[in-house]
Amino acid sequence: MADILKGIRVVEQGTFITGPCAGMMLADMGADVIKLETPGKGDPYRSFRNGFYSAHFQAYNRNKRSLTLNLKDDEDRSVFRDLIAQADVYIQNFRPGAAARMSADWETLRAINPRLIYCSISGFGQTGPYVARPSYDSVTQALSGFLGVATDPANPRLLGPAMADSITGLYAAMGIMGALVERGRTGEGRHVEVSMLEAMMHFAVEPFTGFFALGDVPTALDRPRLAQAFILRTGDDRLIGIHLSSIEKFWDNLVTAIDGQDLAADPRFAQRQGRIDNYPVLLDALNAIFATRPRAEWLARLAEHDLPFAPVNDIPEAASDPQAEHLGVVVPVTDRTEGAQQAIRPAFTVDGQRATSVRAAPLIGEHDEAIRAALKGTPGLWPERAPAPSAPLYEAAE
Repeated sequence: MADILKGIRVVEQGTFITGPCAGMMLADMGADVIKLETPGKGDPYRSFRNGFYSAHFQAYNRNKRSLTLNLKDDEDRSVFRDLIAQADVYIQNFRPGAAARMSADWETLRAINPRLIYCSISGFGQTGPYVARPSYDSVTQALSGFLGVATDPANPRLLGPAMADSITGLYAAMGIMGALVERGRTGEGRHVEVSMLEAMMHFAVEPFTGFFALGDVPTALDRPRLAQAFILRTGDDRLIGIHLSSIEKFWDNLVTAIDGQDLAADPRFAQRQGRIDNYPVLLDALNAIFATRPRAEWLARLAEHDLPFAPVNDIPEAASDPQAEHLGVVVPVTDRTEGAQQAIRPAFTVDGQRATSVRAAPLIGEHDEAIRAALKGTPGLWPERAPAPSAPLYEAAE
């Protein structure tokens, strides 16, 4: 794949998901991401489940290098400062105040490298009444309002995988890349801050806008009801998702596909607004029809018509889906000594090129010797990187 961030060096001092996810996004686009870990301990996600190289850790740390540093040690602190001096980006997701205690705060690192893009990720922000609280994915799903519009209050459940963590990492990566673009114009670094709370509230921008505009309190049923989206159970106890949206032909095509003329004749369902108003009744009626045949038969019938539909796949089914196989979504993992042999590639295609493999997440301290030697000037050990411009690449608009 085209390494569009080739030449960008990232120092990631992240644990669990938010910081590592942001670093992974940059690494997937070709940045040289150096993951800093404490000797002997490492990212706690390494031992989240079984051993010291959990699948959870592998998921968010591919395409990176690992360097172990003890920032209580004078020599390692010197290595850290040398590394920051040559970095483009620094990422941390410590609790507020922790970075300052280890002399890794924005003011300290900016004095070392004024071009540095510094990204700090937190649960609730760097200040405020909740600043001292610990935060995790489920807490943010609840506090942000997202869970209120995503789960049935009669049967409440958290949504997985860790959505708030991953989404926050994506927002952090986007903020970092924006700051890198600006640095191309100004030559100056920036301090990018993102909290899980802010990320998830922004992610739920549509229901918030509905509340601000209409005064209605959104519920979990609103989206599927208005979009005419249904999860239907088939005769072999499998699930199919259908999304009819606002295009009338989709309803007409569904009626034809399922021989549902009786539904079409029902005055409650004759118009789209009636189908919205009577959504629970329509859902029951559709489930009764879909219970008469196995999923494979329904999928074949639906495929004959112009309908937005899909089987509700489990992970093995999704990995082997014909469209996913056509797109080459599952790729081999290279440079591995243990762990998964396959991974999901980065989602983007650039100029027709996409990743055909990913590098395995590093073992702890795997690149200690090479990175320390490179910092001492040994040639050829740093990946190629773009030199810093002596002046801004672009002039600011008047």
